[in-house]
Amino acid sequence: QVQLVQSGGGFVQAGGSLRLSCAASGRTFSRHAMGWFRQAPGKEREFVAVISWSTSNTYYADSVKGRFTISRDNAKNTVYLQMNSLKPEDTAVYYCAVSIGGLGAIEYEYDYWGQGTQITVSS
Repeated sequence: QVQLVQSGGGFVQAGGSLRLSCAASGRTFSRHAMGWFRQAPGKEREFVAVISWSTSNTYYADSVKGRFTISRDNAKNTVYLQMNSLKPEDTAVYYCAVSIGGLGAIEYEYDYWGQGTQITVSS
C-alpha cells in the first residue's frame, strides 16, 4: 500500500522559514515527478512546485518563486519543500503528491497524495 507521510508543518511569523518533508512508502518513486500543492481556506487547491525524478528540472508557481525550494532524496524516497520569507498569504494546508506520468501543475496529473500539513503564517 502506497503512503505519502508528511511532516514539518506548523506556525511561523512572517519572514520566517519552515521545511516540509514527504516520505513515500509502499513503492519507489525515484523515476517519477514529485510535487507540492496547497489549499487556503475557501480556495481551490493550487500548484506550488514540482521536481523531476532526476532533480534536473524544477518548476514553481510565480507566487513562491525565489522563496521556496523543492528538492528530493531518491535514496530516501522523500521530497522536501524549503519555505523561506514566508508571508501570511502562504497560510494553507500543504500536500505532497507523486505523478507517475507527468511533470506538471495540474492536480489530475498526480496519482498519490499525502495527508496534508497545516502551515500558518502570522503577520
